[in-house]
Amino acid sequence: MSTSPNKSHSELLDARRPGFGMDGELYSRQDVFETDVDVFFHKHWITVAVTADVPEPGDVYAVDIGKTSILVLRDDDEQVRAYRNVCRHRGARLKPAGKSTVGMLVCPYHQWTYDLDGSLKHAKNMGKGFDPKCRSLIPVNCVVVGAHVLVCLADNPPEDIADLQAAMAPRFEPFDLSKTRIAYELDYVENGNWKLVMENNRECYHCEGTHPELIVSYQSEDLGVSLEEMSEADRASYDAYQIRKAGIEASWASDGLLYETVEHLDDNAPTQFRTQRMIIAGAGESQTLDTKVACTKLLGNLTRRDLGDTHMWGNNAWAHVMSDHAMISWIFPLSPDRTLVRTKWLVHQDAVEGVDYDLKRLTEVWVATTQQDAALVAITQSGTQDPAFAPGPYSEFTEPYVDQFARWYRARLAAHGV
Repeated sequence: MSTSPNKSHSELLDARRPGFGMDGELYSRQDVFETDVDVFFHKHWITVAVTADVPEPGDVYAVDIGKTSILVLRDDDEQVRAYRNVCRHRGARLKPAGKSTVGMLVCPYHQWTYDLDGSLKHAKNMGKGFDPKCRSLIPVNCVVVGAHVLVCLADNPPEDIADLQAAMAPRFEPFDLSKTRIAYELDYVENGNWKLVMENNRECYHCEGTHPELIVSYQSEDLGVSLEEMSEADRASYDAYQIRKAGIEASWASDGLLYETVEHLDDNAPTQFRTQRMIIAGAGESQTLDTKVACTKLLGNLTRRDLGDTHMWGNNAWAHVMSDHAMISWIFPLSPDRTLVRTKWLVHQDAVEGVDYDLKRLTEVWVATTQQDAALVAITQSGTQDPAFAPGPYSEFTEPYVDQFARWYRARLAAHGV
């Protein structure tokens, strides 16, 4: 049964049995939600955009994260920067959520005007004693990794973002993700707590039964299996796949392509990430219904199509990068039981819809998968609020990263005094 609502956040966390799920109240209470936003979305590195959101100098992307709003922009030196979306005069929002292009940032209230480097350039009628140098926009810590734009709102951001940069820069480099454009973008509000969205993403125990489009391109042997429960025939098939996999990985290695799994998953590490180059089933080219590339204009200067799926997930995001396109998703919590899932499909900046790719073929797998995941999250949110809910055990074979997420969640809250 669910525990008493009088228990504190930390008491609910401490009551979790090792290897079991979390108490239902952790997915529904407003006080827990507010603490989660403050700790995980204000004090940790999170993905908020892709570089293609601001492709040219003067492009601005305003992003709301709870009560906070930030401006991601590209300055005149073509560097991606981030600032608090707050005028330094009386606090007006400089931009509503969404995209725009500007020469300078002008506050709509009193027309204080800021350069793209954040400096205040114009503020009339403020007197001779007014020092504009003290009223620049408030900068936000910002790094670019591949196409990901990550920010941290804390004054002292976690330093282990350097580990993510070191691991992913050489893996993303062949795809030249800085030279991509957005072919399609989808915002989907899932009726569940943000933790349930992340838990769902960190396992594929559910994939075979719920994602018919996605499973076409996945090798079942890579989804987590219990060898002790396999029949002799299944074990022979599994062993044969391991031999085939080794051959494919050797081929990637001969082309200088990194494929080894890298995990930065210490329970106390502020910046969580895991990456691997996954083999794609069938034709082995892309996550499409026929497993062939959807875009014939490959990313970067690539000529080889069968490069697998360079998969990465982090604190609030996941990505699949293939020879022809990339699919990048990230989340923002909206309320205890609502989460925004934002997904962007990237193609080569010179790819032309209808010539180099068909948009439906490019997007249909992950559009369907996102909708299916939303349904799964919704029924889990509902079920965890039932008085009969008691957390069950995780599968050690297919859900180890869900268990790790629960441990990390507890450790990071403890690190911030919860």
